[in-house]
Amino acid sequence: MNKVWLITGATSGFGRAIAEAALAGGDVVVGAARRPEALDDLVAAHLDQVEALRLDVMETGAAEAAVQDVIARHGRIDVLVNNAGRTHVGAFEETTEQELRELFDVHVFGPVALTRAVLPHMRERRSGAIVQMSSMGGQMSFAGFSAYSGTKFALEGLSEGLADEVAEFGIKVLIVEPGSFRTSLFETGRRGTSADSGLYPKVSRTRGLVSGGDGTQPGDPAKAAALILAALESDRTPLRLPLGDDGVDAVLSHLDQVRGDIAAWEKRTRATSFDD
Repeated sequence: MNKVWLITGATSGFGRAIAEAALAGGDVVVGAARRPEALDDLVAAHLDQVEALRLDVMETGAAEAAVQDVIARHGRIDVLVNNAGRTHVGAFEETTEQELRELFDVHVFGPVALTRAVLPHMRERRSGAIVQMSSMGGQMSFAGFSAYSGTKFALEGLSEGLADEVAEFGIKVLIVEPGSFRTSLFETGRRGTSADSGLYPKVSRTRGLVSGGDGTQPGDPAKAAALILAALESDRTPLRLPLGDDGVDAVLSHLDQVRGDIAAWEKRTRATSFDD
């Protein structure tokens, strides 16, 4: 049976690539976006397979109605892809509370609302998959990305606990951690930036990396989408799927660093129990 996909941020980048990969396999895609007209070409090319849905994931109160609408028209949602998002660069000190809250709304509370909305349906059917589009920044961080990574760390922690809870109902959770891929994430209009005082040279270098990186990223979203579909079809779908040389290297290097920190202090940290 062909699947029904609900994909947020489906107009470009990973969302668009995943939609196209699902369509190539004969599946049905409901693409959710703030500007659904940006999906007109995809709808026109796949009249019986694609629908565009107007949805701003930051409006969490709209999630339940959107999910119920898709289920009413298609009978089910087999795969939810929480892909909508944006980048943000700024020093920890200079990122405002409002900027941080908005970033959490789009990367955490939006996906949470949609996931909660689909879970009763998936649980009843004892099948389904939830794809959380995170980042290598969901495993590690560096100057300028503290706010962005904070939201992705939160999404990954929630998703790891969720995966353990829903496995017995036949529901898969896949956390995708891309490195640098040629999406629109670094486009000027889509970048979030905090005010720059110049106090943090490393953050300034990160700003330069982001502003000059659009269109030169090594990762191919189409190849990433194909691998995501393959991981979902696998009998042993991984919990985490880092993507790209830089993504894999960054995650593995971070894990080595964590292990090194633990090993250096292990004897003393183990000796913190009460003396019997």
